[in-house]
Amino acid sequence: MSGIMLNLVGGTFGGIPTIGAAFGGGFFAGQIDQSGTIYNLAVGPVASAENASKQFKTTNTSTAGAKSVIDGPANSTAMNDASHPAAQFCEGLTIGGFSDWYMPAQNELEVCYFNLKPTTSANITSVGTNANAVPARASNYTSGTPAQTSATDFQSTGAEDFALAYYWSSTQNSVSPLYKAFRQNFDYGNQQISDANDSNRVRAVRRVAV
Repeated sequence: MSGIMLNLVGGTFGGIPTIGAAFGGGFFAGQIDQSGTIYNLAVGPVASAENASKQFKTTNTSTAGAKSVIDGPANSTAMNDASHPAAQFCEGLTIGGFSDWYMPAQNELEVCYFNLKPTTSANITSVGTNANAVPARASNYTSGTPAQTSATDFQSTGAEDFALAYYWSSTQNSVSPLYKAFRQNFDYGNQQISDANDSNRVRAVRRVAV
């Protein structure tokens, strides 16, 4: 499957939803591969599935079961309590008749950036590989790839765009005693770890097996 296919807008192409098209209670953000199973990824509507300021965790401590870079549902379920405000927010949503929204794992969130980048800003070039993207990417971003999404509603100032800010993933750093979690910037693509008790944006997603 080509990257060109995934950046077409509206409806479907070859049976696959096109990037930014209405899908699964939200909007199609691309595909992920977890252990050979392909999923369509839906990002929730900004009005109901995004929160501008949530802590990953209220204390800067480790969380068991929240370190997968691809299994967002498992990470998010492990954090569905009051001490994990970002995940609890996502887990509590019912949108479009669906109640299986969750906080995306690191590589799921990266797919959202790659396909729904809101700006024309140059990308940072020290990150960007993603073994779980479809197709998988073994190289870092270039300055111009990914380009601004062609999905108009997800371009900067569009109705559904990601803010030019950091968003939490549900993936906690696996090296103690750092007790940090991964986040992604949606302006230029930087990926970094931040203290678990910091506050960042979060946006819920759901997945549908193909």
